[in-house]
Amino acid sequence: MRNVGIGERLKQSFALLALLALTGFAVAGPTGVLAWSENAAALENREAQIAELTEARDALRNRVMLLDPEAADPDLASELVRDQLGVMREDEVVIMLDDVAGGDE
Repeated sequence: MRNVGIGERLKQSFALLALLALTGFAVAGPTGVLAWSENAAALENREAQIAELTEARDALRNRVMLLDPEAADPDLASELVRDQLGVMREDEVVIMLDDVAGGDE
């Protein structure tokens, strides 16, 4: 066996520590193996939020198109007037869906 100097031994120790540090980061770091499932769950939550927001955006886009001043949908305009102003005709009856659903409890 050859006699290794102190400088060579120090270099080997430093290289070993650097290798162990890189291995530790690969396993337990913010992008490591242990964080993989956490990141996958976060991605799934974000995709669900994106789907909800896309659906809400599409519904709002449809409502905006129906309220175009050039060709407003009469049913939607009537619904908005009744909802915002509380206007109804004498022969109409208002049935609240929350009241109907709450009566079964």
